[in-house]
Amino acid sequence: MTKHFRKLKNLFVLIAIFSSVAWAQTSSYDAFFSAVQRDNESVVIALALREFDLNTRSPDGEHGLIMALRAGSLKVADFLVGQPGVDVDARNQHDENALMMASLKGHQSLVRQLIERGAQVNKPGWTPLHYAASNGNPQSLEIARLLLEHHAYIDAASPNGTTPLMMAAHYGLPALVDLLLEEGADPLLRNQQGLTAIDFARRAGRARDVEAIAAQIRKRQPSGRW
Repeated sequence: MTKHFRKLKNLFVLIAIFSSVAWAQTSSYDAFFSAVQRDNESVVIALALREFDLNTRSPDGEHGLIMALRAGSLKVADFLVGQPGVDVDARNQHDENALMMASLKGHQSLVRQLIERGAQVNKPGWTPLHYAASNGNPQSLEIARLLLEHHAYIDAASPNGTTPLMMAAHYGLPALVDLLLEEGADPLLRNQQGLTAIDFARRAGRARDVEAIAAQIRKRQPSGRW
């Protein structure tokens, strides 16, 4: 075997090795996000055992945990939340984190697990409490209560000044409106469009919530003197 031939053979071997590694990485990448979407926990576990980075982002910049929660892939989400290396406060391109998505989708058990992992209950802009308040799911009431127990800021303002009470008045459960009012939400706040929680309730045709908020405002008024 000539020296030139040996060099050529070694070059082909190196090319083959690098190609196989690149193929394996691509295959793992595709397999991970496919498994997340299909709630295939066993594939995700197998990839984790092969030291695949569970914080890998999708082509759209989505974190696997947020994607799993959005898709309702609860077995995968439960596994990912339990992995110490998974960043539970990772945000997607819409500034959403896993706790926000779990709160929006009504996944009470996962909300609790995320809080136990140290996920941020408060953040600038839209918050988990906004997302819980905007959901008419029966679990949203207990999720909101859980967030408040862990010091969620009740009058958090979204980028346009919308509060959780405003979201609840338009989209959420009447019982959630009551909870926020009982816990001290300010019914007089206005967003950047000048709208109050009563305006949100009126726009949604929710007379019962209009009256509940109005009653809270009346309680705040000082007693008159004759």
